[in-house]
Amino acid sequence: MKLIYTIVGTLIVLFIITFSLQNTSSVVLSYYDFFEWTIPSYLLIFIFFGIGVVFAGLFGIVERFRLIGRNRRLSKKVRELEKNQAVIDVRANEETDTIINQ
Repeated sequence: MKLIYTIVGTLIVLFIITFSLQNTSSVVLSYYDFFEWTIPSYLLIFIFFGIGVVFAGLFGIVERFRLIGRNRRLSKKVRELEKNQAVIDVRANEETDTIINQ
């Protein structure tokens, strides 16, 4: 498995390098008169890809915390239902013993 990760990682690095070498043309970013920024196109793409990865990670963390809370609530409910079932079982056993003893 470690070999597969190494191969995939190497392929990704090679893709990034070749992509960067093929997309070296500059792109001018400007917003009215506030700023004007010249940046290579590959860098612009990688920056926005990285921003997307960060946002996806943040949404994943939020979803994980939501699921942890839901899991706690459902576990608590299961414990309560098991406790209620134990009480019902004890009462049923007592009633069965009462019927048998009569």
